[in-house]
Amino acid sequence: MRRVRFRDTAGNVRGGRWTTVDGEEVVTAAAGPYGRIAFGDESFDPDEVDVLTPCEPTKIVCIGRNYADHAAEHDAEVPDRPLLFLKPPNTLASHGSTVTLPAGKDRVDFEAELGVVIGEQCRHVDADDAEDVIAGYTCLNDLSNRDDQNRETNWVRGKAFDGAAPLGPVIATPEHLPDDATIESRVNGETKQSATIDRMVFSIPTLIEETTAYMTLEPGDVIATGTPEGVGPLDQGDTVEIEIEGVGTLRHSVTFPDRR
Repeated sequence: MRRVRFRDTAGNVRGGRWTTVDGEEVVTAAAGPYGRIAFGDESFDPDEVDVLTPCEPTKIVCIGRNYADHAAEHDAEVPDRPLLFLKPPNTLASHGSTVTLPAGKDRVDFEAELGVVIGEQCRHVDADDAEDVIAGYTCLNDLSNRDDQNRETNWVRGKAFDGAAPLGPVIATPEHLPDDATIESRVNGETKQSATIDRMVFSIPTLIEETTAYMTLEPGDVIATGTPEGVGPLDQGDTVEIEIEGVGTLRHSVTFPDRR
């Protein structure tokens, strides 16, 4: 199942399923005609509803340099243990949104990432038991303000600005994700990143074990598992797509308030 959250025309938040029928993506909240969103006796045209982030994390735990080729493109070493940093809830942005990026910055990059959505409160999870706490997987764009990231240690300005973590559009339950799923980013339709998740330095179970050794994870929290090589800068009005095999495609645009 691929679960989705949306807001209907009356402002009600609904849950539903994201499916593909005859090559077309369809969102349904209950049994209803293809191509429409249905809830009870109500149905909505997809253009009349807002797709929301598929979960509401208390935190996003991000993993730095978890693909060796990405570390190399930044002339950085692969860490000997997972490199952790945080994105707070203010960084969330939804599928279909336009993210306003920080003004006065020369370079803000896209970074395609697989997000692991946690399904239950957990602490001290052994890697062998990690699958038990996974609700599913989603797509994430780790937007990165390089101007400030390169000047600071904790990456607050570089990684935690408003809208810095577009997320969605769905949570795909674990059976949908192949072990060697492809992960790609596209900017204005041009492929920028293309890799497979089995090239991660640290596996998903290892990341869950390491993270929960230090902090409690809550239902809906997300672990962003790192980005492959090919990251690059965004410009005014760019449209970004993050596609992960078995999960779906996250799409959003960006705007710089000081660019025309």
